[in-house]
Amino acid sequence: MPEAASTESLRPWQVLLGGICALVLTVGLARFAFTPLLPQMHAQAGLGLADGGLLAALNYAGYMSGALLVAWVESPAWRRRLYSAALPLALVITALMGWSTAFGVWALSRYLGGLCGAAGMLLGSGLVQGWLIRSGRRPELGLYFIGLGLGVAVSAIGALGMTGMQLGWSAQWQGFALLGLAFLLPAWAWRPPVPPAAQRMAAGGGPGRRWMAWMLAAYFCAGWGFVINATFTVAIVEKQPLLAGHGPWAWLLVGLAATPAVFVWDRVARRLGDVGALLLAFGLQIVGVLLPALSHGLVAALAGALLYGATFIGIVSLTLALAGRQSPTNPGKAMARLTLSYGAAQVSAPALTGRMVEASGSFDAALWLTAVVLALGMLALAGVMWESREARRPS
Repeated sequence: MPEAASTESLRPWQVLLGGICALVLTVGLARFAFTPLLPQMHAQAGLGLADGGLLAALNYAGYMSGALLVAWVESPAWRRRLYSAALPLALVITALMGWSTAFGVWALSRYLGGLCGAAGMLLGSGLVQGWLIRSGRRPELGLYFIGLGLGVAVSAIGALGMTGMQLGWSAQWQGFALLGLAFLLPAWAWRPPVPPAAQRMAAGGGPGRRWMAWMLAAYFCAGWGFVINATFTVAIVEKQPLLAGHGPWAWLLVGLAATPAVFVWDRVARRLGDVGALLLAFGLQIVGVLLPALSHGLVAALAGALLYGATFIGIVSLTLALAGRQSPTNPGKAMARLTLSYGAAQVSAPALTGRMVEASGSFDAALWLTAVVLALGMLALAGVMWESREARRPS
């Protein structure tokens, strides 16, 4: 595989497009392909919903491990090596899901997929933003995060197309691995280099402890809402007898809503402020979570998927941007702490809700619990707003 282009020869559109492709590969395929394929693995490979939740939890355990590793590694050379290694590894672990019916193999694939996702989200965003800043360009990471929504859309369209071709669950995993080659090439060729050690920002400063504590609590709740939808959106639709076969369409709506949403939430934040925009996003996500619980029709399920797609990416981008502005001398440290809080919810929520669904035979109780958790997140955001006002008061 050819070495990436030099810093001087890269153009902004190449850096951003390479980063977008990396997100599609490391998050969209290595992680999100599991969601539309979960019902088929349940029907054809005997994977239970509780075990499906456990696999999702293992994926986020891998993501947390990756976040810890990213926060610990200081060497610019090693950061670039880890990012580079994650790109082809994402293809391998995607194919691995279809090579075996052993739960242990699936568990290994999901855990390694979490490591790949951390590389794409944390190392990738840092590399892209650092290159743009050093090159005198505007660090437009909103464009970078298009890769999340696009990854969801690619996984949904791929599942729809391969299901229409009557491919089984195993063949579809292999198909996703082949599809990933189209994203691996530009992601690899246009990798931005890690900033030299001499150009890293000095540590110091940061938000107050109580502000960060409220923010960590809010982001934990956001992680809970994210992972329940990311894991079970398709399964919720497919579980309704009259809606069988419509699950991938709901997942496609998530991706189509998420792709442009980051720009919309940036505009909302200019009018309402970052915390105000986050409160609105949390509120809309609660509505989206409860719609399938209140009505078991197709319209409610698809509207819920649309609201989820439109809100989760906004919550992520607004939260990380806000934390970065609160820690201008070392934004990565605050972002890493928030990522670990988000990841803690992603590990605990799927396993618990999977058991709840198997015990009750319905997703309703799990959805109501998720809505309560998101409401607690809004209370935590109110604490963030109060702390911000206290900090601005003259002493």
